[in-house]
Amino acid sequence: MKRQLMTAAAVCVLAFTAGCASTSAHNPEAASTQGQGQGQIQAGSGLKADYPATTAGANAFIADAEARWAEITEYAARVQWSRATNITFDTMWLESKVNAEVTELQVQLANQAAKFNTVTVAPDVRRKLDLLRLGLVLPAPNRPGAADELAQITTRLDSAYSTGKFDYKGRQITLDEASLILADSRDPQETKALYEGWRTISSAMKADYARMVEIANEGSRELGFADTGALWRSGYDMPADDFAAETDRLWVQVKPFYENLHCYVRARLNARYGDAVQPDHGPIRADLLGNMWSQQWGNIYDIVAPATGGASSYDLTDLLVKAGYDPTRMVRTGEGFYTSLGLAPLPQTFW
Repeated sequence: MKRQLMTAAAVCVLAFTAGCASTSAHNPEAASTQGQGQGQIQAGSGLKADYPATTAGANAFIADAEARWAEITEYAARVQWSRATNITFDTMWLESKVNAEVTELQVQLANQAAKFNTVTVAPDVRRKLDLLRLGLVLPAPNRPGAADELAQITTRLDSAYSTGKFDYKGRQITLDEASLILADSRDPQETKALYEGWRTISSAMKADYARMVEIANEGSRELGFADTGALWRSGYDMPADDFAAETDRLWVQVKPFYENLHCYVRARLNARYGDAVQPDHGPIRADLLGNMWSQQWGNIYDIVAPATGGASSYDLTDLLVKAGYDPTRMVRTGEGFYTSLGLAPLPQTFW
């Protein structure tokens, strides 16, 4: 798409997807038991401190874990929505707190689930146990303060990313504004200024990001993985090394096509801008691709479109606008899918 409609309900909160920690913020009964050893479940959480390593024990654990997880994730989602739609010191503090609670519970559940690795259970229970072990994106180690530190970092990173602005032609612009200009601009000096301007914001995140990786790797090792990457690669119904081998196998298949496509796009950019801007060999200059992360080439289709073969592209945003769509109607359309399945509509307070 050439232009992007505002994403009214797309709250992509890094901290929550990453998982987060300390279950005492909103539940006075949830007294923390940090430091009592891995797998200990907090008092008042609806979960036992231990379950027998039997089929019945696994079933009871899963039932209790699902109930507790549903409760805390709803609470966390509401706090995260509040922060995402009203970024202040207080909402960031609240989100860090609940994210820490979620991560801590995730780590505890993962350690408890691992106790049933050799227990015979029904296939659906086995699947749930595996998901509890592998569902952490950024696991915190089971030591006092680690989950809270990780949650603070991820919330701070997400907020910095959401609110970052840089100077462009005498005014401060956001990432969304810069992305729209970049998509349309065919001035190499302008695209370079936009691309590099945003990276004055992201570079300030380096120290936090490195610390986040350090903490997550420590947590992954406690769960029995070499690092967080190995944890991620274990979530595809195969061992981590097998997944890496399968990825390499698939890449070898598509690599010739990708290299040819890369060469084609580079040649079209060279024809448009000349050797001084984009040589006909070597890497493609990242800012010329019309996307702030050089992920796609759709925004420069007018430059790279085949000379023959007729029209083969369209501007989806333009079609949506002509059909009367705005951000609210787009979200209501998405809601319609879920209500068609029998789920309740979003409450009026959402709208």
